[in-house]
Amino acid sequence: MNTPTSSLTAEDLEFLRRPLHGFVSVAAGPLPPQPRPVWFEATDAGTINMFTAPGSLKIRRLQRDPRASIVVAAPVGERERWVSVAGHTTIEADGAHELCSRLAARYWDLDDPARAADLAGILAEDQVRIVIHPDTVRRYMY
Repeated sequence: MNTPTSSLTAEDLEFLRRPLHGFVSVAAGPLPPQPRPVWFEATDAGTINMFTAPGSLKIRRLQRDPRASIVVAAPVGERERWVSVAGHTTIEADGAHELCSRLAARYWDLDDPARAADLAGILAEDQVRIVIHPDTVRRYMY
């Protein structure tokens, strides 16, 4: 069932805390949305956090129009389920490297020297945190 609300439920948070990819879209004016797969973290406060380079296209677009959405779906082999969060964003200068480290541990085996080196490379660069503050949350379970 698809039930729109303005906040994430406990069930949503449980689902979103799994190591799933989210597909984020930012407002792009007259262009159609161009979703990109991202790592993300759902917080106890009900926001969605991501990280990216401060000069990325996502950041440039969000500076013009701070609206974004993310859709997260269950993988093939599980019953159909998705959660969509749409809302306004803030760009935060703090916490991006810590977020990146937490997410890398969630998505990668950091005992693998190649992945540990990948993480070190990301942490060597400037990063910012994108926070989606939900205005609308939709969900579907079949």
